[in-house]
Amino acid sequence: MTLLDGPRLPPAAGGVAQQLVVFLHGYGADGNDLIGLGREWARALPHAAFVSPHAPEPCGMAPMGRQWFDLTFRDPTEMARGVKRAGPALNVFLDAELKSHNLPPRALGLVGFSQGTMLALAVGLARTPAPAAIVGYSGALATVEALPNDPAAAPAVLLVHGDMDQVIPLDAMLIAREQLGAAGLPVEWHISQGIGHGIDADGLRLGGVFLKQAFAAASKPS
Repeated sequence: MTLLDGPRLPPAAGGVAQQLVVFLHGYGADGNDLIGLGREWARALPHAAFVSPHAPEPCGMAPMGRQWFDLTFRDPTEMARGVKRAGPALNVFLDAELKSHNLPPRALGLVGFSQGTMLALAVGLARTPAPAAIVGYSGALATVEALPNDPAAAPAVLLVHGDMDQVIPLDAMLIAREQLGAAGLPVEWHISQGIGHGIDADGLRLGGVFLKQAFAAASKPS
């Protein structure tokens, strides 16, 4: 199993981290692609540590990039098989990062983009105890196998997608929203008008606010 690693940012407020936000980049990128979001969210999440691991495989279509799994969109089962294969290495990484910061499972937030969203949803929804939140940009729900049986224990989920996305169409987000909602899971969503396969200022702001609220809710005594 490949051990994951990538760029990190310490809490902006200094001291010990109270939350951990893990970024999962898209196909053909690497951990450096998303770590800058941590700087954008430092004001909203001053006590959060950020880490953005590089995917374990070299990308077949982008020699300088990485992939969580091969992605051709020609095989309807490849996403489900891919997240299942990539999941164990990510879970090992998440457990190790939480342990290194001496944080409980509910202090975790997963943020994915594109292929990283597929993995964030598949892994985050299956983890027990669940993370506080999953924020998925421009992605899809690769499999419904991971949906938890107890919606009350599930992470809060925010899905953000551009209505002009030609890589992963908006329908993918709408389908994911319906599937999560049908399972009784808490899901919020936002459509970025005039945006393609990317993250705009509104989507970025909403993600930071959502994580802040989710961490606050998760830290309250049950």
